[in-house]
Amino acid sequence: MMPPMDGHEHYHHGHGNGHAHHGHHDHAPSRMDRAFAIGAAVNLAFVVGEVGFGVAANSMALIADAAHNFGDVLGLLLAWAAAFLGRRPPTSRRTYGWGRGTILAALANAAVLLIGVGAIGIEALHRLMTPEPVQTGLVMVVAAVGILVNGGSALLFLRDRGHDLNMRAQFAHLAGDAAIAAGVVCAALAIRLTGFLWLDPAASLIVAGLITVGTWGLLQSSLGLALDAVPEKVREEEVAAFLASVPGVTEVHDLHIWGLSTTETALTAHLVFAGEKEDRRPHELSAELRRRFGIGHATVQIESDADAALCRLRPNDVV
Repeated sequence: MMPPMDGHEHYHHGHGNGHAHHGHHDHAPSRMDRAFAIGAAVNLAFVVGEVGFGVAANSMALIADAAHNFGDVLGLLLAWAAAFLGRRPPTSRRTYGWGRGTILAALANAAVLLIGVGAIGIEALHRLMTPEPVQTGLVMVVAAVGILVNGGSALLFLRDRGHDLNMRAQFAHLAGDAAIAAGVVCAALAIRLTGFLWLDPAASLIVAGLITVGTWGLLQSSLGLALDAVPEKVREEEVAAFLASVPGVTEVHDLHIWGLSTTETALTAHLVFAGEKEDRRPHELSAELRRRFGIGHATVQIESDADAALCRLRPNDVV
């Protein structure tokens, strides 16, 4: 028999079992800390150098890019702090810990990216109307270094971007800046060959548009998690169908699925059993939810038909 435990089955009791899906991340914290530290240090050093060379080359493009790269540093530090807080244990006040800080960091990074793109667009439009000469040779060298710095920093987050939205935000941010630097190199080379000064701002507008397209999905994902939407990797209808297929279950209601962080997913649901409840151990259902859907925190309330008739959370439009 499945004991009701005061009307609730809390399936993530037994942390060794309830969190087994973390096994492939045993070394993730140290790897992430190293990636953040290297990325922040290298980008900060590059920002200082880029400002100096921008002034020497009389290039507003380099100075504007330096300001944008400084946004990278702030974003990296913000995400690093969120990742650190996300590893802190729960407390009596914050029973789920600080994991949602990673969601807020991803949202902030998406916003910073779009704000940076807006700044680039404004500067590019201004330079289209009043083109200015630049020292193309120096600009190409500094921008080429920017490709290496931003591209190399992006690779630090390549491995974890698929399962962690915060890592995806950092990868998108740094890869986008590498693309901007590549556009600056190409524009400077084209200006040297043709003398068309408008090529520099035109290339910036094209790159800014591409970054906007790539960032929009990141913004939607992080905003969805911040508003407790079902994580993109989980299909609510598939989870509902699986719970309904549990032997003895006649109804599933009050089903909620949301992200505790950029990597953790939680679930609550009411399962109605007809007659005797099936002899199904809690950890088996928990393990199956984890294996099929990556849901590591599952809380299920077991109800009889009589219980369900009195449950005020039974209607789908009630939260």
